Amino acid sequence: MTLPMTKTAWDHPPTAFGYRRLAMRRVVWLIGTVALGAVSCTAISYAPAPLALIAFMSIVVTGLAILPAVAIAFFRRQRVAAVLRAYPWLECLCRYPAQAAGNPTTIVVAFQNGYAPTFRIVPFPVALAETQNSHPDRIWFAGDPRFGGVVSPVGGHYPVRVVPHAPAGREWDGPGDVALARRVGLVRRSGKGTQT
Repeated sequence: MTLPMTKTAWDHPPTAFGYRRLAMRRVVWLIGTVALGAVSCTAISYAPAPLALIAFMSIVVTGLAILPAVAIAFFRRQRVAAVLRAYPWLECLCRYPAQAAGNPTTIVVAFQNGYAPTFRIVPFPVALAETQNSHPDRIWFAGDPRFGGVVSPVGGHYPVRVVPHAPAGREWDGPGDVALARRVGLVRRSGKGTQT
């Protein structure tokens, strides 16, 4: 693990640009899901054949099923921005455990003193090792290792939210500020980490 590169991750220009791209993706997903559902609902009344009616109904049902996840992702993007504005980037070693069906949902980040928790990439899995990443064995991390934060391939250009997946077996003994983690939304008032 190396020392912080800037005062906060947000001070790094590619990070701010990467967050704006993330926010735009979330807006497009939300608008697209709502628009697809609205068009399908309108088309149901004009469906000339039973087969078309079935197709439009399946689109509506699918859209209603994914709308909550897309809406949560849209509103939780602000938590990513809060973490980036509060914490510096740390460059750490990482590895991507093999998952069933090749689903890139977890990442193991190695911090100081051998602490290497497993994090889940939320709300949608992203193959960070393949996303414009010239150093797949390293990751930039901003946040509190106990409660999660934001990771990006080296360069800070693709920030995504991570939450703890499973206990690492050993408690973090490095620096940390629970009040700051609570302020940016990494910790609930109960003291438990947030999962979105």
